[in-house]
Amino acid sequence: MADHEEKKQEESLMEKIAEKIHGHDSSSSSSDSDDDKPSESSIKDKVFRLFGREKPVHHVFGGGKPADILLWRNKKISAGALGVATVIWVLFELLEYHLLTLVCHLLILALALLFLWSNATQFINKSTPHIPEVQIPKEPVLEFAMALRFEVNRAFAVLRDIALGRDLKMFLSVIAGLWVLSIVGSWCNFLTLFYIAFVLLHTVPVLYEKYEDKVDPFAEKAMHEIKKQYAVFDAKVLSKIPRGPLKQKKKD
Repeated sequence: MADHEEKKQEESLMEKIAEKIHGHDSSSSSSDSDDDKPSESSIKDKVFRLFGREKPVHHVFGGGKPADILLWRNKKISAGALGVATVIWVLFELLEYHLLTLVCHLLILALALLFLWSNATQFINKSTPHIPEVQIPKEPVLEFAMALRFEVNRAFAVLRDIALGRDLKMFLSVIAGLWVLSIVGSWCNFLTLFYIAFVLLHTVPVLYEKYEDKVDPFAEKAMHEIKKQYAVFDAKVLSKIPRGPLKQKKKD
């Protein structure tokens, strides 16, 4: 009887040990699977995005009211801005209205209406129209001036680096961009070019945001092909161009 009870105790002890080992294996396997999940998610997150961006399109444009207008978050304001730009383009480009003439005619019409209205109220016993005082605020003007100053200084720095022969790739990019811009400028005047850029800013970003999952894979293939062709061009042409003295000092 004693031997039989000892065997039962040993069997129960072995079963408990086996259950503990099985529970530990299942927990470790589940923890391993949990550890694998973030790696899989991180792999999924590493999706090619156009221009190497890591933030949504709305954050790329600043995330404020200008981004809301460009991405049509407020359709009334976006449509109004595009409509005003279209009216201005039609007036100056199609109807060949001059800016000074248009401004003078608008001021004449506005001042005449307000003057007649202000004097007519005295005869009909009504209050004069409330005309608010218009003043340009100081802070937005300073912010705009500071931002413009920063961008102009950065452009000057880039042009200086190009002039000193420090970046051949940037030099070729700027030359190609200026050449394309000169061709476009020969096709249309500055107003039409500005209107085209304005329309593109109000259409391309919102379309890209809507179809970015389809555009990004195509852009990835295009960027890969461009880099491949540039590597061939660099090996055959650019690498054989003698570098300037600044480039040689850096290498030394």
